[in-house]
Amino acid sequence: MEVKKDILWRAYICFIGMVLFGVIILVKVFILQNVEGAYWRGMADSLHTSYVSLDAERGTIYSEEGRMLSTSIPYFDLRIDFAADGLRAKDGKVFTDNVDSLSIRLSQLFGDRTAREYKQLLREGYKSKDRYFLLKRDVPFNQYREVRRFPMFRLGANKGGLIAETKNKRINPFKLLANRTIGLARQNAQNVGLERTYDDYLKGVTGKRLMRRIAGGTFVPVEGYDIEPENGRDIITTLDVNMQDIVETALMNMMEKNEAEFGSCILMEVKTGKIKAIANLGRQPDGSYWEDMNHALQVGEPGSTFKLATMIAVLEDRFTTMNGMVDLNYGRWQVGRRTVYDSEPHHRTNVTIKQAFELSSNVGMAKLAYQYYYKKPNDFVARLKQLKLDQKTGIDLIGEGDPVIKTTASRTWSATSLPWMAFGYEVLISPLQTCMLYNAVANNGKMMRPYLVNSIMEYGKPVKTIEPIVVMDSICSQNTLRQVRKMLEGVVLEGTAKKLWTPYYSFAGKTGTALVANGKRGYADKIYQSSFAGYFPANDPQYTCVVVIKNKPHAARFYGASVAGPVFREVADKLYAIAVEKQRPMQSRMQVDTLLALKNGKGSELKEILNTLHLPWDGAVSSTNWVSAKVNERHKVALEPVDQTKGAVPDVTGMGLKDALYLLENAGLRVEIRGSGKVSAQSIPGGSKIGKDQKIIIELS
Repeated sequence: MEVKKDILWRAYICFIGMVLFGVIILVKVFILQNVEGAYWRGMADSLHTSYVSLDAERGTIYSEEGRMLSTSIPYFDLRIDFAADGLRAKDGKVFTDNVDSLSIRLSQLFGDRTAREYKQLLREGYKSKDRYFLLKRDVPFNQYREVRRFPMFRLGANKGGLIAETKNKRINPFKLLANRTIGLARQNAQNVGLERTYDDYLKGVTGKRLMRRIAGGTFVPVEGYDIEPENGRDIITTLDVNMQDIVETALMNMMEKNEAEFGSCILMEVKTGKIKAIANLGRQPDGSYWEDMNHALQVGEPGSTFKLATMIAVLEDRFTTMNGMVDLNYGRWQVGRRTVYDSEPHHRTNVTIKQAFELSSNVGMAKLAYQYYYKKPNDFVARLKQLKLDQKTGIDLIGEGDPVIKTTASRTWSATSLPWMAFGYEVLISPLQTCMLYNAVANNGKMMRPYLVNSIMEYGKPVKTIEPIVVMDSICSQNTLRQVRKMLEGVVLEGTAKKLWTPYYSFAGKTGTALVANGKRGYADKIYQSSFAGYFPANDPQYTCVVVIKNKPHAARFYGASVAGPVFREVADKLYAIAVEKQRPMQSRMQVDTLLALKNGKGSELKEILNTLHLPWDGAVSSTNWVSAKVNERHKVALEPVDQTKGAVPDVTGMGLKDALYLLENAGLRVEIRGSGKVSAQSIPGGSKIGKDQKIIIELS
């Protein structure tokens, strides 16, 4: 029995011990979860770290003359570590001493809350011991610099708790100008334009930052573990801001005037292929215009500007010359079941090919193509391909459309394709391709690839330089080139663009008016695309300019010479004026400005002043006489003696106050002065007899 009791006693002891141990565990679990839970969860979070990417500072895009077209501006998200050691030391003395003045300064700077509201916000953050408390988003650099000098924050990160997260925003200082071509870097959206094409250079190399997770799932940076990013490189473009402004303004004026749907204007430097300006405007729902799409790169039916390619083909194959004849058939010619119409009615029949081109006759071009190529239409197509019209231009912009030049193997080829292609229908090319072709004609046959970037810079030094690229040394023979250049000049002198002619300089070009289909409605809405392609000056081409504008349905004005032509002319006028101003020689000798402000005075003194300034003058001058000074018709300062008869009132009109007082007081007059400047009037006329103790009033202005 004793043994049994002893065993039971031990068993009870073990059971009670196990129960007590279990209770202790449960109590400890309860304490861990409910009493110390926040502490241990925070400790667990602090062991979780990860790297986040640090974006490099994106490179800047500059114009050719060095003006910023697109750049990154730093903005800051401001946060506060309310658990910073220095901030909570001595029962939060730093926070308590500074919260009032800090609240006032924040309210004055940002103006979005009162000082009382900021104080309440800061107290709530301090009470919660939030280690990543958001104070303000998107703070510009100038405000961030001020915030760093505010009470509490100026004590540093450990004592003041300020955390600044930097992020960059992309801006274009010139807003609309070439906006689509530059293509601002956009968050959460695919870049366009140069920002996209040269993204690998602009974006730099991404860095890394070690972040530690704290309570609440928030991450804070770990000091000393950053891998610094490498800043992006800068881009120097071929664009000229002044030229871009001229082009954009000219296009905008016509777009608004004609309420057009969209338009594009390209300005290319003839010798190099540099794009000096490129404007693309589209009508927005509210009626305003913005650079919403790069229309210069989009393909479409070019219309009559394509006739240049037709003429090059016909002349290069030596079927005829520009003096050959063609029957325009009164502007109407039936081909199978379709009819070719000239866009502007006329009563012409037999004319020279040059005249047909100048009149922009669709019938003339269609007949030439049909007459010489109907048996071998692919020979005509081959000529178009030799002009690179079936290929993209190769400009350094992503998004260029694919051109379409039909062949007899094309699914949509028909019996009327050849004549219609001759005047710019049933082919698809971009305005930039048109510009490249016309530029080749201006450049004595040498075809240049259009480009937008001159160089890529790193810390002010070029790491890559882009040189002009010759696509073809000659697009045709010199004989063909001479003829088409005369025909393009004839369009301005005698043809569809003669109302654009100016006596001050010569230019050459071609108008275009194309009827555009409107989806399922076809051509019923009478939507016309107006265009003009040309170069200037015609005798020594410097720039090629192409303008394409799609008009609204049933527009009152739609001919190329009335809509696109004036844009070309405005651009050419302004650039020519700038060129003339730059080339104007300095005057060989100094001339006197007729607006020069002169005062009458003592002859010897005026003579010394004029000689010192190297100003031309004439007149009789002595050491004692007084003279009036005026600019004569020979642009010289004419010095004429002022009457100084004894006993007579001196004529002091035009003199300065000092000289007038000297003469009047020496003559015995009491002088009263009104106003300031030089003498404009005197109360007693010059030459009058002086009375005793006489008073004279002189008015100055």
